[in-house]
Amino acid sequence: MRRILSVAFVASAMFAGALIAAELKSGLQPGDDIPAYNVRDVTGPSEGRTLCYRCKYGARPVVNIFAREMTPEVVALVKEIDGLVGKNGEKKMAAFVTLLTNDPDKDEAKLKEIAKKEGLKNVPLTVFDGVAGPDGYKIAEKANLTVTMWVDSDVKASHAFAKGGYKASNAKAIIEDTKKILN
Repeated sequence: MRRILSVAFVASAMFAGALIAAELKSGLQPGDDIPAYNVRDVTGPSEGRTLCYRCKYGARPVVNIFAREMTPEVVALVKEIDGLVGKNGEKKMAAFVTLLTNDPDKDEAKLKEIAKKEGLKNVPLTVFDGVAGPDGYKIAEKANLTVTMWVDSDVKASHAFAKGGYKASNAKAIIEDTKKILN
């Protein structure tokens, strides 16, 4: 009987953990305002300068990826988004990655290496000084990856994943949601 109760307890704890992970909200949600924030461009057209890509891209359809680490799965997502931006030039689609870090100088070299290795052409990799993220963006402390999409300054989709929670299989839902900003 104890064994059955132990198995039931473990199963219910796993289910509860899955629910908590599924409910992680991070970043702007549909209906939220999109505040301006500055990043240091590491690999984009403004390399080495500080700027606001949210301001620069204006009303265009935008994918903003906030990452606290550039795991191989996140890099694969960025590469896929890079290709999508390239294919949607006529719709003026844009995207950028914001690495949230407490040591931007150290992480710049890593971002340059990733961009070169992956052949990124359309998605600037940037750094933001501070793992909490920009004011007003509501980046959850437990979120390792937050993807926000908007068009005409209107948030259309948001995805959030805790550390270890983002898998390559999650990319399909994110890519699917780009339709919300391209139509």
